[in-house]
Amino acid sequence: MPDGTSLNRGGSKLKPLGLPARSRRCLLSNQTVTELKVLTTKSATNYGFDVTDFKMFTHLNPLSIQISIRHKNPDKKVTIDDCSNLNQHIDEAIHGSAILNQPFTLEISSEGVGEILTKEKDFQVFKGFPIEVTYQDLKKIEQQTNGLLLKRTDNDLQLNQKGKTHRIPVEDVIQVRLTTPSG
Repeated sequence: MPDGTSLNRGGSKLKPLGLPARSRRCLLSNQTVTELKVLTTKSATNYGFDVTDFKMFTHLNPLSIQISIRHKNPDKKVTIDDCSNLNQHIDEAIHGSAILNQPFTLEISSEGVGEILTKEKDFQVFKGFPIEVTYQDLKKIEQQTNGLLLKRTDNDLQLNQKGKTHRIPVEDVIQVRLTTPSG
């Protein structure tokens, strides 16, 4: 392959389709990323929130911006409505600026509860969410299983696995952790 862009087999030339991988990527300067972070932090502050994490995934199409927030008032919890309202305000701020001129997705979330579910309220709030349960089986060997949280009773933890209810005795449960649908 003398030119590095084509294959020559049996007299036919095969050329790659589309743009070279390097030009398909979203390349943003450090200044652009910094300006976006400053803009989103300022917008969050104006509405009573602190930005606790700011991530950009430039390898995704469209570009993904993920922001974690918390209330400036430590006695207040971030609600879904807070995230939704702030998402709208930050989205408008980004579109109103000349910082970013390409499609993007914006995700606002709270730093929220940890991944580990421990309180009764956690099990009520996250009903239907994907979880990973670490438990000990009848032979006292540590096992892990995944499913959707149904409920926790005084006697057992119930999860949905492919449409079937799986019950694990509460005394055998070591840990219950939130996961993503893919694990």
